[in-house]
Amino acid sequence: MLWTIYSCPLPVIARVQGDVYAGGVGLVSCADIVVAVDTAGFCLSEAKLGLLPATIGPYVVRALGEQASRRYFITAERFSASEAHRLGLVHELASPETLDEKVAALTVALCANGPAAVKACKKLVQDLAHAPITPALRDDTARRIADIRASAEGREGVQSFLNKSKPGWLA
Repeated sequence: MLWTIYSCPLPVIARVQGDVYAGGVGLVSCADIVVAVDTAGFCLSEAKLGLLPATIGPYVVRALGEQASRRYFITAERFSASEAHRLGLVHELASPETLDEKVAALTVALCANGPAAVKACKKLVQDLAHAPITPALRDDTARRIADIRASAEGREGVQSFLNKSKPGWLA
């Protein structure tokens, strides 16, 4: 399930309206964009039970970073939404009253972009995240931009920009 969410070609927004513990932190870590109420608490509580967050670990380490993951894996401390935001696990904080509004605004922003470009951007980040910058990687990224620029969506997007008109995906 975690891999399916993480590798989903479409953007995944996590809307966090309450506390997130253990596997829930794993689910949040798999999302592309995370919006949480400012009162939410987070906890990787497995160690308190004599367990470890193994299956969620790869996703949490990517989302929290190695240092923060080490701390919260071994201490099982609860941390606040503002700390989750500071660490990069949460992208936006909201009051309970504005949570839906923030999620809706992000959805509108996503839908304003070329659908194929959004999928390609998501894949690009996943492919580049831990890759060394080699000649092969530079060649690959140059090929990707050339391919999408030459695609029907890329051509339409550039023409729409130049003509100050809306592309078809906004029609």
